Amino acid sequence: MQLWGLKTISALDVWSIEHVLTGITIGSLVAWSSRQDKESDKKLVQRLELYKLLFIAYLWECIEHYLEVGLAGDAVAEWFQGVEHWTNRLITDPLCVLLGYVLYKRYTYLRIPARIFSCLWLIVHIFVFPHSMYLHT
Repeated sequence: MQLWGLKTISALDVWSIEHVLTGITIGSLVAWSSRQDKESDKKLVQRLELYKLLFIAYLWECIEHYLEVGLAGDAVAEWFQGVEHWTNRLITDPLCVLLGYVLYKRYTYLRIPARIFSCLWLIVHIFVFPHSMYLHT
């Protein structure tokens, strides 16, 4: 296992950047969904936000796994270029989403730039280029 490189053998890959951006976006939505009144316990609200955030992150990782193995067809599986290393899937991707959430909580103004950059990233790397790991190869 490597620290940085292709997703099939590394804990971190180029898509880890997108996971941080997604963490900022999802974090802002989770925080918005748990708006509180003055009497709410802040620690409880933060804990619930973390649970929601990690639930969404692991749910996506589960869906992504099935896309990588070909559940949505061979073209989708070919675009994914293999199955992620278990450390990437179970540890670093959710941690990157969590990092994005922490960044959002500290710097709320990152919300809009992160959404724009994330959308551009997805458009370019899904519709323009032939597979998800082309930046590493």
